[in-house]
Amino acid sequence: MSDEFLFRNATTRDTDEVYEICLKTGDAGEDATAIFQHPELLGHIYAGPYLRFPDRFALVIEDNEGIAGYLLAVPDSRQFETWAEQNWWPELRRHYPSTNELTREAALIRQIHHPNIASERFVGEYPAHMHIDLLPRVQGKGLGRRLMRMLALDLESKNVAGLHLGVSAQNTRASQFYRRLGFQLLEATEFGEILGLKFPATI
Repeated sequence: MSDEFLFRNATTRDTDEVYEICLKTGDAGEDATAIFQHPELLGHIYAGPYLRFPDRFALVIEDNEGIAGYLLAVPDSRQFETWAEQNWWPELRRHYPSTNELTREAALIRQIHHPNIASERFVGEYPAHMHIDLLPRVQGKGLGRRLMRMLALDLESKNVAGLHLGVSAQNTRASQFYRRLGFQLLEATEFGEILGLKFPATI
């Protein structure tokens, strides 16, 4: 397989492939395909709205097998939350009624009805947030850092003060990656940690 990669802007035409990557990396970086009866749920929460939000940063990596990774981000979490509440969640709520079942799938459905909201404790200093996922075949090649560098330059050009993201407690490899890029712990949560990066940043 060639090590030639194409970085390009993502569009809504990439939705199916981006959703598939979201699922195949959705278990703390591992394949979550066997976990969910509705495999599209992870994509609906962590990818779909970011491909449609007007002021988005959305890049994919392509190799000779197709899309192998993506980085999706928004410069203003509050604007994104307002937009999603009006334009993204209502239809999904009609399609996925809320449930009190104690399963990971039910937890995702509850997240559709009660989306995560950036904390007032850090959203002012770190208004942007992001999601990045790479398939195993393109990991360990420096591509994640290249995507992050592109994002940092874009956010700095928009005078964005900082960026935050969430990391699962089980995904220690991702946590170490972000810390190598200069991210700092903002908040420990029940599920992991929130990390933040101030701009300008050297990545």
